[in-house]
Amino acid sequence: MTTRRGTGRDDGPAPRQRPTGTAFLLAQVGAHAATRFAERISELGVVPADVGLLRMIAAQPGRSQQSLAEELGVVPSRVVALVDGLERKGLIERRRNARDRRNHALHLTPEGTRVMTQMRTIGSAHEDDICAALDDTQHAQLAGLLEAIATQQGLTPGVHPGFRRPPP
Repeated sequence: MTTRRGTGRDDGPAPRQRPTGTAFLLAQVGAHAATRFAERISELGVVPADVGLLRMIAAQPGRSQQSLAEELGVVPSRVVALVDGLERKGLIERRRNARDRRNHALHLTPEGTRVMTQMRTIGSAHEDDICAALDDTQHAQLAGLLEAIATQQGLTPGVHPGFRRPPP
C-alpha cells in the first residue's frame, strides 16, 4: 500500500516528477537523438563528425580546408585532423587547387558519394523515428521553433556546435 506523506491515505503511487524546463527537454531529446544517430551510422564506418564534414564537402565540391575551418568556427589544424581521417577511410580526396597550389580542393570519392547516399537514407529514417509522436503540422512547427531558437542563439545553420570541442 502506498500512502502520501502525512495523509495516511492510500492514493496510489506518488506522481513521477517530470522536469518541465524546455532547455532540459531540448538537451535530453538532443542527447538521445545524437546517440541514436551515431549508432545508426556506425554500420557505415563513420561518426557524426564525419557526416557533417562529408555533407559540407558534398554541398561545395572543391572547397578548401580553410573554408571548412571558417564555417565550422574552429582552428585549421582541427579540420586537418578531421579531413585526414576521412581521407584514410577513402571517403574524400585532396586535389591540388589549380589557382593556388598551396591549397587543396576537397572532393568526395566514389565511396564517399555512396556513403553519403546511405547516410541520407539513414538520416531520413532517424528523423521519422525521433519525430514519430508528431503529426506533419507539429513536426513543421517544431522545426520552425527550433530554427528560431538556433538563430536567436547565434548558431551557424547546419553546423553542429560539437565541432568546436577538441577530439577525445
